Amino acid sequence: MLTFEQKLAILDSYPQLERKNVSLGRVNYHFEQSRHEKKTVAFHLHPNGNGYVYAGLLRGYETDDKGMVNIRGYGEAELRELVDASVTSLSMFVPEAPAPGKRKKKTAAGADTVWINEEGQKLSLKPEDDLWYLYAGLQLEMAFETLEEAEEYLAEEGFAPVQS
Repeated sequence: MLTFEQKLAILDSYPQLERKNVSLGRVNYHFEQSRHEKKTVAFHLHPNGNGYVYAGLLRGYETDDKGMVNIRGYGEAELRELVDASVTSLSMFVPEAPAPGKRKKKTAAGADTVWINEEGQKLSLKPEDDLWYLYAGLQLEMAFETLEEAEEYLAEEGFAPVQS
């Protein structure tokens, strides 16, 4: 478990985060360039070791009703991974789903697919809620309105679907 000072040092190392001291010795970190209403990445870091990081746009994290993950027992690598993913998720614009009457029909190839490039990097393309989401591991990379748009982007970036 990291100390309060160690957590502060890690979060201070992110130049895109703005430190804000709040009541009772607690500290918040804001990401002012967020493309979402949410700007708080780290919330109520406390000298007793408690604190929270926003993961409301991420998968694979157990969050409270505000999308926050308690980081009390996190180590440095875990904390950096979560903060990186949080900042990335807040940096990306995910378009609103089209109105029900204007939604495009899903194709028969509506299953999750894995894409790989020549360097061996893998991305997962997954349909959810009438959008197509592109993930690198647990990290959301991009969202697309159509499968065709997603496939075109992946091809331009040098990725090809993995044949099962």
